Amino acid sequence: MSIKRVVPIVPNPSLLIETKAERILVVGDLHIGWEISLMEKGIHIPSQAWRISDELLKIVKLCEPNRIIFLGDVKHAIPRISLEEWTAVPDFFENVQDMVKDISVIIGNHDGGLKSLIPPSVKIFPSTGLIVGEKPRIGLFHGHAWPSPDVFTSELLVMGHVHPVIWFRDKLGTWMIKQVWIKGICNGQKLAKAYLKYLKVKSGEKPRETLRRRGIELNDPPLIIMPTFNDLIGGVSLNRFQKRLVGPFLGSGSINIADSEVYLLDGTYLGTTKQVQTHLDTTNL
Repeated sequence: MSIKRVVPIVPNPSLLIETKAERILVVGDLHIGWEISLMEKGIHIPSQAWRISDELLKIVKLCEPNRIIFLGDVKHAIPRISLEEWTAVPDFFENVQDMVKDISVIIGNHDGGLKSLIPPSVKIFPSTGLIVGEKPRIGLFHGHAWPSPDVFTSELLVMGHVHPVIWFRDKLGTWMIKQVWIKGICNGQKLAKAYLKYLKVKSGEKPRETLRRRGIELNDPPLIIMPTFNDLIGGVSLNRFQKRLVGPFLGSGSINIADSEVYLLDGTYLGTTKQVQTHLDTTNL
């Protein structure tokens, strides 16, 4: 399946991958049941499961995918399954499958026990990720664990897990938090070195060559970090992003975060992460 296009569904936190054979909708970080964790702290808000479902189905009607891939963290509670999730998660998948039969889930760090909540027709993939398409291949993974070599050697990488946001402050001192997309480039040499360290293999001076001898051909793939689909979930502030690199893939130092591009959900280009950090400084909070 050759890829025709990969585009965000503006102004929604979702991605459309279109091949000659299918239209794939990609969303991440639903965190269904998140409000229960707040209730345990004395903060009460209504269940957001139906709202999340309704918003997703609106996008489905708009772009008419024949497949949906969830990038992980469908549910929220760790490590247990909350009472809310026992009903909300099955209901969510039942509603979605009424419109799209082919659904896949890549396991995220919040998805313990998810298999017992979803229909058997939903395909489950491990945290190492999956590949869609060819020419180019697109590697999809959650981000809390290393993707497989097959995935991170793809020509384009897409991950979630980070929950990227930026903080704005107006002249009156009012703060606003906005979800953003991040687009950057991976450094193949640094990525190879970090992965070999993870495997406890000496990399030498040419780690990419060491991987090549193991049958793993690694270039410098672009990386897209998706915003959360659940807009009420907290995020990692890009204004302070380098202080909180989330997960082994980003923590490897193989992605030049400072020069990565930052976009609002409506497609507005804000500049690079370095420019965002310079002009939207939050260190005096």
